[in-house]
Amino acid sequence: MSINIPQSSLPRVVIAGGGFGGLKLAQSLDSDLFQVVLIDHHNYHQFPPLIYQVASSGLEPSSIAFPFRSAFRKKKNFLFRMAEVEGVDTLRSVLITSVGEVPYDYLVLACGGTTNFFGNEEVARHSLPMKTLYEAINLRNILLQNIEKALVSDDEARRDALLTVAIVGGGPSGVEIAGALAEMKRYVLPKDYPYLDSSLFRIHLLDASPRLLQAMSEKSSETAARGLAELGVEIHTGTMVSGYDGKTLTLSDGTEMQTRTVIWVSGIVANTIEGISAETLGRGRRILVDEHSQVLGLTNIFAIGDQSLMTADPKYPNGHPQLAQVALQQAKFLAHNLKARLQNQPESPFRYRDLGSMATIGRNRAVAEIGKAKWGGFTAWVLWLVVHLRSILSVRNKVVVLLNWIWNYVTYDRSLRLILKRNVPVEPYHQRLQRELKERPHDEDCPPHK
Repeated sequence: MSINIPQSSLPRVVIAGGGFGGLKLAQSLDSDLFQVVLIDHHNYHQFPPLIYQVASSGLEPSSIAFPFRSAFRKKKNFLFRMAEVEGVDTLRSVLITSVGEVPYDYLVLACGGTTNFFGNEEVARHSLPMKTLYEAINLRNILLQNIEKALVSDDEARRDALLTVAIVGGGPSGVEIAGALAEMKRYVLPKDYPYLDSSLFRIHLLDASPRLLQAMSEKSSETAARGLAELGVEIHTGTMVSGYDGKTLTLSDGTEMQTRTVIWVSGIVANTIEGISAETLGRGRRILVDEHSQVLGLTNIFAIGDQSLMTADPKYPNGHPQLAQVALQQAKFLAHNLKARLQNQPESPFRYRDLGSMATIGRNRAVAEIGKAKWGGFTAWVLWLVVHLRSILSVRNKVVVLLNWIWNYVTYDRSLRLILKRNVPVEPYHQRLQRELKERPHDEDCPPHK
């Protein structure tokens, strides 16, 4: 069954995935030359660099998301369909989705990646990823609920576990969520929970690498580590996680940490597409492509962004880093090359231009690297704010985010500490107590509670 899509005399470009790469490609393609069909399992584009601020109650979810239909309302020959991408039939030139098949003339795979748990199913089942808005909201709920539970608990060990947060992954995401939670501990908890000793709220940042921000310079790494330590974050480098059962985090050296909150931001693995052979997959399940982003061995199928692995760039023989800038630049190049191919003109090879990298640590603290320049502090923090604010879609979202940042900066507060959950009936306390007493094994030396 095919999806209901209007027929067109123009070549059809089907884009699977509306992340940075897919969105930029849809914006860059000439709508006078192509019919563009964007497929995504959400009806909105999310801005991943600020997802950690949703998780830490700094921003509302809608301020970093924007509906695809609104973004392309004025673009002709553009169609959006909300569906799960399931596979591709290369012989019939159709993309297989959860709502039907989509025939294509050119197919671009831009489905991005997901959290990499490195095959540890126990960790995947009990830890909290932070790659999507849904995951960020869930993380925010659990963080706030655990604080509420700790406030009413008379069990010291349980209270300590509820107030202990372990963040696994010392890249930009791990550093940024650690800094955000440390500021919440310093400025928010004493005001919201005056009867809770905020010093009990402990934040551990763990990474298997010998230092934080491994992709950046040692200077930036040291600046970030020093800033987080000043905020009270406990840093553990050269530390691997071997297991987590929901209560006990076990490290590779046998050390155990009691915690109810493990945030997993350690690594990314590409989403897979049925119909793409295993021989075409490289490191991290990424799809091997040539210098024009065309999938090796296939015609008229391309891959960009986190899902692709291009080894033809001389400066990046092992592939490009899985960053937003790579996806954006690949999308722009691919739009140019598709137009050139349609007009029988030579195509340009993709060469990634590194525009620099940044990570924020907290209020007035950040690290930035642009070319040979490497620095930290207030100016790096302001640059981080400007770059991210400019990248957000829509004027409305830019204004909302800016106002939230100003409010948080002036008041030392985060105004979005809402616990959103289903209204599940709760067993009354006295009934639960009676049930637990009946289920407790009889011990003659320990009389039952009255």
